[in-house]
Amino acid sequence: MSDERPPDAGLESTQVVQAAWAFYLLLAVGGVVWIGIREETIPASLFFDPTSWYVDLAAGALTAGLLIGVWRYGMRRLAVARQLENRLGDVLGPLTGEQAVSLAIFSGIAEEIFFRGAVQGSWGWVWATILFALLHTGRGASLGLWTLFAAVAGGLFGGLVVWRGNLLAPIVAHFLVNAVNLTQLGAERREDGEDGDGDGDTGGDGH
Repeated sequence: MSDERPPDAGLESTQVVQAAWAFYLLLAVGGVVWIGIREETIPASLFFDPTSWYVDLAAGALTAGLLIGVWRYGMRRLAVARQLENRLGDVLGPLTGEQAVSLAIFSGIAEEIFFRGAVQGSWGWVWATILFALLHTGRGASLGLWTLFAAVAGGLFGGLVVWRGNLLAPIVAHFLVNAVNLTQLGAERREDGEDGDGDGDTGGDGH
């Protein structure tokens, strides 16, 4: 069994990651500009509380653990959840661990700045949650489940902001959820590719 990914698969994943980086950069800049116009400054207190940052870290980690647990349960019990993971894997390809973590960092920071910092700060928790869910949508039952999960996650992230008063907890939660799920998804895709290479080498049928 080969330990290397096909070159075209790695290139495809790299292109997806680079496009995602560009999108998240624009989203973050848009959020910062929106906040700056509204507040006439970018307050450091929006991002963390130096007197209780450890509470925010713990709250974010616990929220992430809850969401990851719910998703893992859904993967075991619901065929539509497995279909969703397959669809996302088809789009993202065999992400490396570094690519998965970088996407998690960019998405966690950019989406929280925009949706919880800018949208929720201007229009409230409900609109921030709805718009966040609509970013994660598409046709089909599996993508409908993605939208539902995003709505639940977005509602919890918004609740953390209401409770804690800053973005550190939701950024930590968002990052951890994406880092864990994307890393596992990339690893599964790489294993599938290696199994396919092995089958091809021995004349067997591919999966």
